[in-house]
Amino acid sequence: MRPFYLLLLTGLLLGQADAAPKSKPVSKPVAKAPPAARTAAELAEMIRPSLVKISQMGREGTDGIGSGFIIREDGLIATNLHVIGEARRLQIEMHDGTTHEVSTVQASDSHLDLALLKIEAKGLKALPLGDSSKVRQGEPIVAMGAPEGLGFSIVQGVLSATREIEDRQMLQVAVPIEQGNSGGPMLDMQGRVLGLLTLKSLKTDNLGFAVPVNELKTLIEKPNPVPMSRWLTIGALNPKLWKTHLGAQWTQHAGVIRSEFPGSGFGGRALCLSTQKVPEESFEIAANIRLDDESGAAGLAFCSDGGDKHYGFYASGGKLRFTRFNGPDVYSWTILADVPSDAYKPGEWNVLRVRVEPERIVCFVNGKKVVESDDTGLRGGSAGLCKFRTTVAQFRNFRIGTDLSEKALDPEVASKMRSKVEEFVADATSSEKTLEGLLESPAAAKRVLVEQRRKLEEEATKLRELERELHRRAMTKEILAELAKPEPEINLLRCALLLARHDNPEVDIASYLTSFRAMVLDLKEDPEIKAGTIPAVKRLNRYFFEENGFHGSRGDYSNLSNSYLNEVIDDREGLPITLSVLYVELASALGVQGVFGVPLPGKFMVGFRDGPEGELQLVDVFEHGKLVTVEQAALDLTEDGRFPEDALAPITKQAVLLRMLRNLMSSVFDNSRSLRESLPYLNLFLAIDPKAAPERLTRAQIRQRFGEKAGAREDVNWLIDNFPEGGPPELMQQLDVWMRALQE
Repeated sequence: MRPFYLLLLTGLLLGQADAAPKSKPVSKPVAKAPPAARTAAELAEMIRPSLVKISQMGREGTDGIGSGFIIREDGLIATNLHVIGEARRLQIEMHDGTTHEVSTVQASDSHLDLALLKIEAKGLKALPLGDSSKVRQGEPIVAMGAPEGLGFSIVQGVLSATREIEDRQMLQVAVPIEQGNSGGPMLDMQGRVLGLLTLKSLKTDNLGFAVPVNELKTLIEKPNPVPMSRWLTIGALNPKLWKTHLGAQWTQHAGVIRSEFPGSGFGGRALCLSTQKVPEESFEIAANIRLDDESGAAGLAFCSDGGDKHYGFYASGGKLRFTRFNGPDVYSWTILADVPSDAYKPGEWNVLRVRVEPERIVCFVNGKKVVESDDTGLRGGSAGLCKFRTTVAQFRNFRIGTDLSEKALDPEVASKMRSKVEEFVADATSSEKTLEGLLESPAAAKRVLVEQRRKLEEEATKLRELERELHRRAMTKEILAELAKPEPEINLLRCALLLARHDNPEVDIASYLTSFRAMVLDLKEDPEIKAGTIPAVKRLNRYFFEENGFHGSRGDYSNLSNSYLNEVIDDREGLPITLSVLYVELASALGVQGVFGVPLPGKFMVGFRDGPEGELQLVDVFEHGKLVTVEQAALDLTEDGRFPEDALAPITKQAVLLRMLRNLMSSVFDNSRSLRESLPYLNLFLAIDPKAAPERLTRAQIRQRFGEKAGAREDVNWLIDNFPEGGPPELMQQLDVWMRALQE
């Protein structure tokens, strides 16, 4: 078949997706003679007044240190986002030792790992920004920062190359980048900033990377300021649910608690205790835990007095350790068990569970018992999480109950399911006898084993794909069940999160719904929200864009993350439609009348009317909540300056979800990913809207390309049966020819 169908359908899909924002013409400045090159010593003297040291301040003092530099005389400072962390008070130290508190996080971008900070100061010396698009391989450069938190230093090197790392262009530099250098400037020999130091190479100390400075210019042009008072709440643990002890940095995103930096207790011990009451007598606690470095330790704490006395069951050095802590120092510790276990998977998520009874304690990892102890030294108290040393640990799904064990499947259901999946389990008990037989002809045996291994790997791949498809179909079923409700009862927020979970099974929908409810509580009693639609929209704009920093994607528009509502909530960055969904659902939850999504061609916006007969006004959520008239929007988005009538009508929740799916498919095409990656979206789209002819035509084309003739025949047959009256006869003829070819 000719590529006509694919080209036609790709065009149709891209035409219906939200287009990338139009770029405005930029006037070219008059060229000036470049400044003269300087020596490293001259640069050091010139640059030093513009460098700053950035400290994350915790309860116990400094939790982390990085570098930054002044880019505006009124106190605007550039650095890496990972340098400032989340929910941490930030202190800026100038070259002369004076310090300032950060008043505003002026801009942040998780994809670029960049941040702009604002301090209340004037008359500072700013560094000039160069043009990173004009850098040349082998060009001499200097890098400056505060390695390991020490005084400001300078190192000279060369620009090695421009590399793509995780879909981002980075500048590779032949200079050592140490901890504390991140966020410092990389400059040419004229003193112009070309990039921000960020990554240290794992292969050699004399190699690092820098974010190109042109990426920083985007943040300067389009800030998303968040006052420090609000920044301190982003990612912070809910104090009603958790109490921390002995420091470390504990943050939370989407149900995942993350702990960084050592605690102040001996061995870097730190605790995060749940406020949930532990049942009397027997009880269980459990959590999913992952360590980035197995030389550290993290796990469960229980029977805690809220201080230094508690039990700990945790992963440490690839083993499982059960310890009783009776005080603050090593002499107060009793290691009750330290055992290896094949059930523990280093570097992966592992489920740790503990059962506490009056006379014994039993510890499990991934459902397998690894420790049983009759120690009764501690009972009662609180339960939660613990972490040791410098490892970064992640925790999710912490729970307390009387019985948290995984319940056995119903025998009849289990038998039915197992009959549908072929078993590929070898009998390990006969391995020695098997080896004796194989040694009779080792060469032949090896060939047979390789063949069998490859076969099993192929089967494992098929089973993984079956597991993925089962998950997708389960999510599709949940989405269809939600959309089957009457329109006012459909939870669009949940639908959008289910769409994200369709791609990523680890998305914790309940946690994001909890985060959304926290946003509702922030505004529920606000007098402006209760004062009518127009005051409420103004308040929503301030809350959304000025206080919380939500903003449109600055450069990586087709990144799939912009279409996943969970990542939009985490990163506060997204597409017009995902930002609009969150905005409209927040307005709805607060009871604000007359606020709805408006499906303008090429750009989704939020519309509002002050009463049923009020004039329609628009909020451009992609442009920081800018208020625009219908006429202005039409001039910007259409060639003739007019919208079709249906473009201004409120959109149904099903139509919103379909438009989000079109954006996901558009991102697949834009990023030249495999066409097969678009099939799950097409399948979901057609499950929601079986009458969507363009998407069905696209799926037929892709199915045929990958040899799925039965599926392609099904789609082409549907297109023939539903061919519109009066449609082009030549297109019907092509469909008939196509069907005959598929039947051969």
